[in-house]
Amino acid sequence: MDHMTQNRPNHHDYLPAAGHDAFLPAYDLLVRALGAHRVYDELIEQADLAGEVLEIGCGTGNVTLRAVRAAPAARITVVDPDPRALGRARRKVGAGRVRFEAGYAQRLPFPDASFDRVVSSLMLHHLDEDVKAGALAEARRVLKPGGILHIADVRGADLPRAVTAAGFETAVLGHRRLRVFGAVTFLRAVRTDSAVRLRPGGRPG
Repeated sequence: MDHMTQNRPNHHDYLPAAGHDAFLPAYDLLVRALGAHRVYDELIEQADLAGEVLEIGCGTGNVTLRAVRAAPAARITVVDPDPRALGRARRKVGAGRVRFEAGYAQRLPFPDASFDRVVSSLMLHHLDEDVKAGALAEARRVLKPGGILHIADVRGADLPRAVTAAGFETAVLGHRRLRVFGAVTFLRAVRTDSAVRLRPGGRPG
């Protein structure tokens, strides 16, 4: 069994998108009330999505829908362990526009070097430290050489260190205050075995 967090409501081996299955129908209203939609918008604007794109921990599809609208030519795949959240995401985005996969961040069901971009929003802070390290290693594994990982997350003081330790060259792009949860950190990270390096401001060059 793959453990994601120390607190697992409803006896799941993952944390449901809303923290508890019973709260899932109200999840989208909750994240809007907390201001998370602005985080999603900023993450997608930063990500410059193109080619093969993977979203890790898609939840109910809020970032997914924005990705589809921002990059209609991109081939987008999303993964989440919560089948109920995946179902809501599929209904929200529409059939045929996105590839939906059930799976864990620390054990991604994709071959090496499959994606040009990987994105993750407000997910990593839910993971135990060893699982988080595994998830970041998996993100690196599935990225193509020169591929870029984009993260937005709370409790981000140690996030640059963790991402760098996973084999990325990491740049902090900024912060945004989120109601209740505090500061959100935005990161862009490039695989360090690539010739690509980040210029000041986090742009590859």
